[in-house]
Amino acid sequence: MNKTIATLLMAFLVQYVMAAPSIIEPTTDGKYIIKTGDVNMTVDTNGGKILSFKYGDAEVISQTQFPNSFGSTFWTSPQREWNWPPVAEYDRMPYTVEVGESLIMTSEVSARMKYRIKKTFKPVKSNHSISVTYSIKNESNETRKVAPWEITRVPNDGIIFFDAPYDGITPVGLLKFITDNGMSWYVADEASQNRKVNADGKGWLAYCANGLLLVKKFQDLDASQPAPGEAEIQVYVNQRKTFIEIESQGAYTVLKPGEELQWTVSWHLLPYDGKAEPGKALAKKVKGIL
Repeated sequence: MNKTIATLLMAFLVQYVMAAPSIIEPTTDGKYIIKTGDVNMTVDTNGGKILSFKYGDAEVISQTQFPNSFGSTFWTSPQREWNWPPVAEYDRMPYTVEVGESLIMTSEVSARMKYRIKKTFKPVKSNHSISVTYSIKNESNETRKVAPWEITRVPNDGIIFFDAPYDGITPVGLLKFITDNGMSWYVADEASQNRKVNADGKGWLAYCANGLLLVKKFQDLDASQPAPGEAEIQVYVNQRKTFIEIESQGAYTVLKPGEELQWTVSWHLLPYDGKAEPGKALAKKVKGIL
């Protein structure tokens, strides 16, 4: 095959892949699958929870079946307003569903918190990512202040990294971060206690393990914008070698009765055949996505 034919064939294949339709389809058990290119996401109508995010058949999200240890969920922030357990209407009760070019799931109003949550999942064909837009609507009769909060559970494996100074990750020293290529990197480890840190990042958060690279993009906040006691980026490591939560939050926003905020997180998942370790290769890969 000469060079001209090879170039034309490659161009055709690229155009074919980019033109492949994105698909949103129901399953037989109350879930929906969103497909774009080699990426697919499974969303449950119960809690509007993301249960799976795959590149081909390779899974990046924790599949542990213990309560509050799997999938990706959404809460309102600050947590001190509802403490624990998560608010049922947002985290595990059924959502209504609309399907078009996007998958839209809407919660009931929480009797206690007086918010309604809406999640819009949109496949982005141009780069085979999935855009998730969260909406919090104030259904009370008083002015409230709230922030959006996404919580994604991944296996306790590989590496987590983001753009934040090491000494700005608090509590300092609770997780062992390495500084490299202008980023802070945490190599998964285990301990007998639960650990959680906060950081002021630059609008993205990445996780790499088992041949996959997950990158999330969201609004970059300054240090004054998160809810009290919260942060733009949070990493929670559950005790022993079980699971890790990679978390991001949006701005603490005033909502009058009937008003709503919207906050978008772009999910990118790519194969990565290098080592899941701090260094130039992973930094370059993420910068290419950003």
